[in-house]
Amino acid sequence: MVTETYTVSAEDEGKRLDAYLAEKMDSVTRSYVQKLIEDGLVHIPGEKIKSGLKIKAGMVINVDRPEPKTLSLEPEDIPLDIVYEDEDIIVINKPKNMVVHPAAGNWDGTLVNALLNHCRDSLSDINGVIRPGIVHRIDKDTSGLLAAAKNNHAHLSLSEQLKSHKMQRTYEAIVDGIIKEDSGKISAPIGRHPVHRKKMAVQPNGKPAVTYFKVLERLKGYTHLELKLETGRTHQIRVHMSAMGHPVTGDTVYGKACPVLDTQGQVLHARRLKLVHPRTGEEMVFEAPLPDYFRELLQKLR
Repeated sequence: MVTETYTVSAEDEGKRLDAYLAEKMDSVTRSYVQKLIEDGLVHIPGEKIKSGLKIKAGMVINVDRPEPKTLSLEPEDIPLDIVYEDEDIIVINKPKNMVVHPAAGNWDGTLVNALLNHCRDSLSDINGVIRPGIVHRIDKDTSGLLAAAKNNHAHLSLSEQLKSHKMQRTYEAIVDGIIKEDSGKISAPIGRHPVHRKKMAVQPNGKPAVTYFKVLERLKGYTHLELKLETGRTHQIRVHMSAMGHPVTGDTVYGKACPVLDTQGQVLHARRLKLVHPRTGEEMVFEAPLPDYFRELLQKLR
């Protein structure tokens, strides 16, 4: 454990504690700072510590920063569909049924295990031992594009692009029922389900969540959609479409299994990813074709 000390200047007065520390500490994200605060590792004499504390000039802030941990996960020789790679980022077309990072019940066979084998030591460590390189996630049964960071500079850049909406993520889905509107905006806050704690739900006191949809094709009892995320809440598209009365086809958590084809989960694909390269500043757009099962279902429903 290393203790770092920061003294608030007059120009920083009024900032949130978490935002201030994220600016001052080397190579960290705001969520990392919030975790330090939650773990009781940030101290200000005479103050009750919380992330939203408004700091004052002259405050002395002590941060007990844990030593970086050595990755203990095992690299696994799992084939990767690499769409793009350089010294800073790697963009993967993730298959359905692959978990992004290890968690309870899925400690191996994940995208992270595959990345560790492919990239070796070239992955950012900002998100800790379990999620090296991982900036954003897609669900196990959602296929498509995901960008990972190969160093901390790239990680911070991509994280900031997510927050500022410069990183644009476009999905395609098939949903139950016919949507009459050609396009629309869903703005509904999302939070943890009050009863089923592994599920999310539209909640009045949840975090803001915005999804845009456009009808690509109306099928027999189903609708093929393009969806764009403005925010990135857990299960956002699945929750929003279910709340509309048009759950994603095959989503057995927020809807029901597909009776036409065994889709092995929701028919949802991260089709397009737009970002700014962390080093060059170049705007980059990546696309991943629809997977076979998705195209097969479209043919059956036409």
